[in-house]
Amino acid sequence: MPRYYFDLHHEEGPTRDEHGTELKSREDIPKELTRILLDVARDELPAGDRMTIAITVRDESGDPVTVASLIFNNEWLDVLR
Repeated sequence: MPRYYFDLHHEEGPTRDEHGTELKSREDIPKELTRILLDVARDELPAGDRMTIAITVRDESGDPVTVASLIFNNEWLDVLR
C-alpha cells in the first residue's frame, strides 16, 4: 500500500508528518483529509474568530499530491451596529 504524508499548517505553524499513513489508493486521501481537518478544528476553533487550517499531502517520493484547507470565520453582528 502506498504511504502518504499529511503536513499540517495552522495557527501554531507548520507540522511535518514524518510517519505517514498507508492508504489503499489515492482515492482514500479525501476521507483522511476530512478526518484530520475536523479533528484539528474541533480542538482549536474555540480559540478565536478566524482560523485557516491547511494540509498538504505528499507521496512516498516527497512530492506534493494535493492540498486541502478549512477556513473558519466568525463575525459578531452586534459589534457591527
